[in-house]
Amino acid sequence: MELRFWGTRGSIATPGPTTLRYGGNTSCVEAVTKSGQRFVFDCGTGARPLGAHLMANAPKPISANILLSHTHWDHIQGFPFFIPLFVPGNSFTVCGPQGAKSSLPEVLSGQMEYTYFPVEIAQLGASITYQDLSEGTHEIGGVRVSTHLLNHPAVALGYKIEADGVSVLYLCDHEPYWESLWDSAAEPGKLESILHEGDRQHAAFMRNADVVIHDAQYTPEEYPAKKNWGHSTYTYVAGIAAAAGVKRVYLTHHDPTHDDAFLDRIEACAREVVASLGASTEIFCAREGHQATFEGVVDSARAAQTPAQDTSHSGSLLILIVDDDEDLRVLARRALVRGGHRVIEAGGGIEGLEMIASQRPDLIVLDLNMPDVDGFELLRRMRADKTMPSIPVIVLTAHGDEGSARDSFELGATDFLAKPFTPPQLDARVRSCFAHGARPA
Repeated sequence: MELRFWGTRGSIATPGPTTLRYGGNTSCVEAVTKSGQRFVFDCGTGARPLGAHLMANAPKPISANILLSHTHWDHIQGFPFFIPLFVPGNSFTVCGPQGAKSSLPEVLSGQMEYTYFPVEIAQLGASITYQDLSEGTHEIGGVRVSTHLLNHPAVALGYKIEADGVSVLYLCDHEPYWESLWDSAAEPGKLESILHEGDRQHAAFMRNADVVIHDAQYTPEEYPAKKNWGHSTYTYVAGIAAAAGVKRVYLTHHDPTHDDAFLDRIEACAREVVASLGASTEIFCAREGHQATFEGVVDSARAAQTPAQDTSHSGSLLILIVDDDEDLRVLARRALVRGGHRVIEAGGGIEGLEMIASQRPDLIVLDLNMPDVDGFELLRRMRADKTMPSIPVIVLTAHGDEGSARDSFELGATDFLAKPFTPPQLDARVRSCFAHGARPA
C-alpha cells in the first residue's frame, strides 16, 4: 500500500518559511492499494495539491473514496478546491460519521453557498455518492474498512484500512479519556496497565497495526489549557502506540503555533517515550509530501471475513442521572436532552436504585459522593443483582483522582468523567458507551 501526506497541520493552514519541512496545509492523507483503490483521509487544504497531482498523473477517469473523520472546517475546507470533483466522468464516494447533526451533503454544500464560494455543490461535474458510517466493519471499494468512534466534541471516526497484508489507521481528532494513561499501580507500557477503559479500547483498535497516523497536536505542557478541545499529546500517542505494538506511528494535526524546529523536538521527545517503554515502535512527525510504501503478507482467512456487526446505537436513549447536586443535574439534563435523549433524575443513591429497578434506563450518569447510598455502593449493588441487565454507567464526579477511577472500573463502571465537564464532552461519552459495545437493555 502506498501512503502520501498532503496536509499535516491542524486547526488552520499555516504556510510560511517556518513550516516548510513539515508543511502548512491542513489534514489530508492519500492511501492507494495495489489494486488501485484510492482512499483520501480528510479534505483539509491539502486536498488542493492532491487534486492537482491526480489531474496531472492519475489514470482517467479518476475515482476515490473520501473518508472524513468529521466535518470541522480544517478537515473539509479543501473539498471545494479538489479539482477532480469538477470533471464529468470522475466518481467519488464520500464517507463520514453517522450521528452528526447535519448530513454530509448539507455540511459540504453549506460551505459552498454563494455567500462563501462561487460554485455550488450541485454544479460539480463528477458523480458523488455519500455514505454515513457507524462504528463497525465495512467493505468500501472491495477493501475492508473498520471504523472506531473517537473522543472528540464533534462526532468523529477513526479508520482502519486492511489491504495487501497491511493495516493503516487514521485517528484524527482524538483526546485521551483520562489525563494519565497508566495505572500507577501497574507496569507502564502494557495494554492491561492502561487506566481508563476508553483508552484501553482505543489501544485495542490500534493493536499490532503496521501504520498509525494519529492526532498529536499538543505537548503535555500545553494540554491542561486545551483540555476538552479534542486533541492528544505526543506522550499519549507514543505510550498508547507502544502498548498496542504498533510498528510505525506518524504524529499529525500539528498545532499552527509549532514551527519546524519545534516539531523536530517533539519527534525526538516522542522517540524517547517509546524507548523508555522498551518498545520498538518507529515514530515520526508527519511531513507534507512524505511518501512511503508498505508491504505485508495477505491473510486470506482474515480477508474473507464478513463485516462485523454494527455495535453503535443511534436514536433516543432513556438516561437516568443520579446525583444529589440539583445544579449538576440541570446541566447534565440540558446536555442530554439537546442530544435527543429522554432524561429521568434521582437525587440520591436509594432513589436511584429504585428507579433503575422500575424504569430500566438505557444508561446511567452516576455521581460518587451522595449522602445516603454513594455511587460506589450503588454500582456494587447493581452489578451484584443478577436480575438486573448490564446497564452502562458513566461515573460523573468531582472525585477525579486515579483511585476513584480505578475503583469505579473494578465495580463495573463503563466510563469515568471528572467534573467540571462540557456538554459536548458528555455527549461524546454517551456515544462512546454504545459505539464500543454497550447495548440498551
